[in-house]
Amino acid sequence: MEDSSRPKLLLVEDDESLASLLAEYLERHGFLVETLARGSSAVKVVLERKPDLVILDLMLPDASGLDICRDLRGSWRGPILMLTAMKDDADVIVGLEMGADDYVGKPVTPRVLLARIRALLRRGSADAEAETIRRGDLVIDVPSRRVMKAGRSLDLTTTEFDLLVILARRAGRVQERSRLVEELRGIDFHSFDRSVDVIISRLRKKLAGPAGGGRMIRTVRGVGYLMTQDGEDR
Repeated sequence: MEDSSRPKLLLVEDDESLASLLAEYLERHGFLVETLARGSSAVKVVLERKPDLVILDLMLPDASGLDICRDLRGSWRGPILMLTAMKDDADVIVGLEMGADDYVGKPVTPRVLLARIRALLRRGSADAEAETIRRGDLVIDVPSRRVMKAGRSLDLTTTEFDLLVILARRAGRVQERSRLVEELRGIDFHSFDRSVDVIISRLRKKLAGPAGGGRMIRTVRGVGYLMTQDGEDR
């Protein structure tokens, strides 16, 4: 009988030896891990199994990991952690733009992967503090992780929501880019990590909606980002 108290992970990885190694390591640390070697069935399996988190290799032989990530984001909001052997930052950025929440480079260090998984799941759980944040026509219900903008519901990923909450709680104050990266990723990061920039871009598009705008999150050149205190687009 499956232990429902243990978080469920789906590992989509065609390298059987690596998948076995990671699954064994993660199961020793309290997770239930299902492995999947075929990327072509990943979306169907995610929607059927409803894992708490998906670990997705972007270089699969039978399907593009980028396409899988994009297709998942059409119907599933859970955290996606990319495994990538790509050395070009531009390729990683494409994965983030498709809706991934974080990435770990290959060769994979199991303890780093474990730390990233725990950080994503910790952020994805309901906030114990009963808090509603209001910035103009933006309303963030923190415990339920629901966001409304001008009366319409926004469908945000785990990382998009967490970044929005950080900026909204500190509205009117500039948040240094390096600090945002550190808070979101939870462990060591590279000073040239552009993941926050990609997530900000995704957030702006969702905040803008069909009517355009979306300038309530401003760029402070050479420093970072801030949300306008009154939530106005300007």
